[in-house]
Amino acid sequence: MISQADIKTAHDRIQPHIRRTPVLDIEAGTLSATGPVSLKLEQFQHTGSFKVRGAFNTLLSSDLQSGGVVAFSGGNHGAALAYAATKLGVRSTIFAPDFAGPVKIERMRRFGAEVIVAGTDMTAIWNRCVAHAEEIGARLVHPYDDPLVLTGQGTLGLEIEDQLPGLDTLVVSVGGGGLIGGIASWFAGRVRIVAVESEGTATLATAFSKGREIEISGTGIAASALGAATLGEWAFRILGEAPAHSVLVSDADITQAQQRLWDDVRIVGEPGAATALAALTSGAYTPAPEERVAVLVCGANAQPDWFIPKSEGV
Repeated sequence: MISQADIKTAHDRIQPHIRRTPVLDIEAGTLSATGPVSLKLEQFQHTGSFKVRGAFNTLLSSDLQSGGVVAFSGGNHGAALAYAATKLGVRSTIFAPDFAGPVKIERMRRFGAEVIVAGTDMTAIWNRCVAHAEEIGARLVHPYDDPLVLTGQGTLGLEIEDQLPGLDTLVVSVGGGGLIGGIASWFAGRVRIVAVESEGTATLATAFSKGREIEISGTGIAASALGAATLGEWAFRILGEAPAHSVLVSDADITQAQQRLWDDVRIVGEPGAATALAALTSGAYTPAPEERVAVLVCGANAQPDWFIPKSEGV
């Protein structure tokens, strides 16, 4: 398993390469009816998401060959890996599904990756990715089921606890489980973790109700960020020991949460990031009156007006 000592070591390793992102305290009644909420604004991280933490931890801990790094990504993992690889002077190749979208594909390329858009069959894309890494002698970096990736993401837990001592509850979006697995490893049950998924990307809920091996086809507005086929094995094991409170929200809830984030705080987040906030704004999770709650706003890589009705966008 991943220990606090592992995460502290990772934090020291990556600290020169990442930003310490801010926390914004929001008054009661704005984003939650029961009390104030703190927002951990990780969308201000390099490349616009938390993924750069795991990327740097993996690359700095690996013996990289001339082939560099190869990954499969819908966008945020690929952008983070491309950024880290370019900063460290190695090449990166990203295999992306068609639904990744032009914004995320362009960002991966802008950060220095060769991007191969490879269709819609997730298993086939992954197999191509693995074969390509073997062919060119590259380090294959799984987006969420690599212990070095999870350990890097766990540095967010360390940082949040330092910024918000006495926190009761942390609300986190879940895709394949790399983020929540790392954070849960840091807190080890000392803080309630609320795991929020869209109805179309419910890997965690499926894993713990029907079995981890059951695959889903990610659908909906958050699929490019949260649309894993299964919950990662590492996250499944970690959350088996430190369970999270599982919550599902609809696409409509996510859009409403993003609108609230913009209307009330003037912050734009991508659908995957708004998924966590949607647990509060939809009432899917209702904190107790004195509960100290933080929401992790984990990414901002989307069209800035994706949530605005076309009639209002001019």
